[in-house]
Amino acid sequence: MARGDQIYVLRELLNLNGVYEHHGIDCGDGTVIHYRKPSEVIERTTLATFSQGQRVRAKTYPTTFIPDVVVDRAFSRLGENRYNLLFNNCEHFATWCKTGVSHSQQIKDFIPWIVKGDPSQLETPVDRALQGTDLQQAKAALDRALGQIKVVWDDVQPRYKRAKNEAQAWGKVAETSLQRHREDLARAALLRKVNYQKEADKLEQELQKLATMTETLLRNSVKLAP
Repeated sequence: MARGDQIYVLRELLNLNGVYEHHGIDCGDGTVIHYRKPSEVIERTTLATFSQGQRVRAKTYPTTFIPDVVVDRAFSRLGENRYNLLFNNCEHFATWCKTGVSHSQQIKDFIPWIVKGDPSQLETPVDRALQGTDLQQAKAALDRALGQIKVVWDDVQPRYKRAKNEAQAWGKVAETSLQRHREDLARAALLRKVNYQKEADKLEQELQKLATMTETLLRNSVKLAP
């Protein structure tokens, strides 16, 4: 490990694929900047606090910022408390510091979301799990609840991105058409932009609903951890 490295440790989370990764940025002086749990605030802590006794690993990329820039980027967000499981978690933060791109591979690989259906239906198994007197049964109930929302992420995420990109593209077409005094083309382009933006907004609302429910499930899983 070295100054500016993106480091991570594996932490247990019941039977949720066995473990999850907790990421941070190595400051090179025995401290780490990361989205700390359970405060969900970006803090600078000791390496021991970050690792909790687990083996520390370093993430590698083909191209990254130089170490000083990585650390400066991490310092620039100290105190931030805008944690979001799907959009702004510890891995998103650390990857942004290291590469400039906010990305979480483990979320892309694992955390699913529902396009159709009502995420609120998961509230019943969650409540049942929390009220159960048997720990193993409670864990199993939570695992089943998580299983109900497991949908292939890669099948849907591109649709959201595509709708956003199309809305932006048609907006530019409308601007160009107006500059060329083609109001007819501009109106047609604006209509397409509005339709794509509506689709993107709808998908984003579904993402936010699932983000809330998924995070609730994970929080409850942590509460049940020994």
